[in-house]
Amino acid sequence: MHEYPITLNIIKIAEKHCKEAGAQRVKKIKLVIGDYSGYVSDSVHMYFDLIGEGTLCEGAEIEIENVKPMLKCSQCGELFYKKLLSFECPKCGGEGGPTEIGKEFYVESIEVE
Repeated sequence: MHEYPITLNIIKIAEKHCKEAGAQRVKKIKLVIGDYSGYVSDSVHMYFDLIGEGTLCEGAEIEIENVKPMLKCSQCGELFYKKLLSFECPKCGGEGGPTEIGKEFYVESIEVE
């Protein structure tokens, strides 16, 4: 349910951008959401459709790029996707640690017309 306020803010950002561009409506919003961001893409999409009614975002397409988290090897620096029950680097066998990759949440672009 915490997707509601963030989705409301996305709509406010898009409407502000639309007004500043002198456009009639928001056509498309592209979001980047990491799997470890704490937000569920499907919930953002659902709330966007509900909250967007009666706004400049009504009927706009929302495109979401999901980012899978990656680990970074402490020995060789390789970035890699974690395998189930393993933190082992596929390149050198070292141990991978967490990175910021997969924690993203931002508006990448807004198209207006």
